[in-house]
Amino acid sequence: MDRKDFLKKGLLGTGMFVASASLGNTMKNKIDEIEPLEPIGYNHLPNTESKIKDNSVIHKADSRGKADHGWLLSQHTFSFANYHNPERMHFGVLRVLNDDRVEAGRGFGTHPHDNMEIISIPLEGDLEHKDSMGNTAIIKSGDIQVMSAGTGIMHSEFNKNSDQLVKFLQIWVYPNKRNVTPRYDQITLDKTKSYNRFQQILSPNADDEGIWIHQDAWFHMGTFDEGKEVNYQIRKRGNGVYAFIIKGSAEIEGQKIEERDGFGVWDIKDIGLKALTKGTEILLMEVPMTL
Repeated sequence: MDRKDFLKKGLLGTGMFVASASLGNTMKNKIDEIEPLEPIGYNHLPNTESKIKDNSVIHKADSRGKADHGWLLSQHTFSFANYHNPERMHFGVLRVLNDDRVEAGRGFGTHPHDNMEIISIPLEGDLEHKDSMGNTAIIKSGDIQVMSAGTGIMHSEFNKNSDQLVKFLQIWVYPNKRNVTPRYDQITLDKTKSYNRFQQILSPNADDEGIWIHQDAWFHMGTFDEGKEVNYQIRKRGNGVYAFIIKGSAEIEGQKIEERDGFGVWDIKDIGLKALTKGTEILLMEVPMTL
């Protein structure tokens, strides 16, 4: 198999190809123009860049990849679309962490995925979802959305409002089971449970708190007062933790992490965090470190 075929098979096999405008026409929505996206690069193992210790990395906000399409401003912690950095392909099974801003009335036209767990966390505005399973839903700040792409799913996401931005985090996690039956789910969080503590928003267990995915991963979110200190215990031996600062700043394992920075650490049993500003918002993603 030559390199071209290898890359093509890799792209299609990992669900990382987003359809063109013509394919998007198979599922119409209220977007005036179907927006095509580019394929992302094939997976490589990480990474030596940005290491601050043998078991941790920091990714500063201004070091992320950036795509400005006018209607979409997307910042990529890991390689995605035209941003390709072989030193920043993933953190364990955490493949994509995109920080997206979508203009009013615009969005992502219908496109396919397979064999990927896709999580969306709205930060501002309303995001409308449609998919090939017949689901139509609106998610907003305080909601969490998950899709298990499995054998294949097509969906669109666009800004429901005509007068304001929508801001959300788009996260992709490699699954531990391939070719599962596709599914969609969303929940609304009780934000009182995330004040000065971490609230579980995702786990591997359908009967546990939050949404669930096909992977031994746990996500938590919390909003903290200045000076608040918390400790997070690793749920599964061998997992690492990637912390993303949504708002404010924090000290994690002695390292200052600022707004929109990412900090990953592994080979630990727990991590200590301290909020440095009032209203600091943190997303913790515990994931397996091997694919």
